[in-house]
Amino acid sequence: MRLRSTALKATGPALVRRNAARFRLAIIRGEYNREITLSLEKKCLETLIAAGVAKKNIEVFAVPGCFEIPILAQRLALKRRYDALIALGAVIRGDTYHFELVVNECARGVMDVALRHNVPIIFEVLATYNKRDALRRAGNDKFNKGIEAAQTALSLLATLSSVTG
Repeated sequence: MRLRSTALKATGPALVRRNAARFRLAIIRGEYNREITLSLEKKCLETLIAAGVAKKNIEVFAVPGCFEIPILAQRLALKRRYDALIALGAVIRGDTYHFELVVNECARGVMDVALRHNVPIIFEVLATYNKRDALRRAGNDKFNKGIEAAQTALSLLATLSSVTG
């Protein structure tokens, strides 16, 4: 049995950069915990643009919170305008079960949309036990998860392009 690794070929900087110029992406950002989600968005955008994605090919949408991300993702997926969607949000545990409901249903909804409409959706919704941890994952440094979301989108799109032609 021969293992074919398209990921190794597709994640090379030259291939990602060559393909990035034509990718069309939408970022969906939850407004709740705005300080955190704006930082994720900023780093995500910087990373996409630095990789060669044209600014005109990136659209950013805001929804009130993470629970609302799947419905907008579905609406955008139906338009078939985007090669991938990136979901950014932050849910911080409180004193009730609400934390689990929001994060679990957001994740389930996003996956349902991705599979139903065959559109990659990068899920970078932070689920942390406290604000300090969320701020650390959304800091103004190389550990910001917005960077990882952008890199994952580009890598996955390059891989999918090599598989489907």
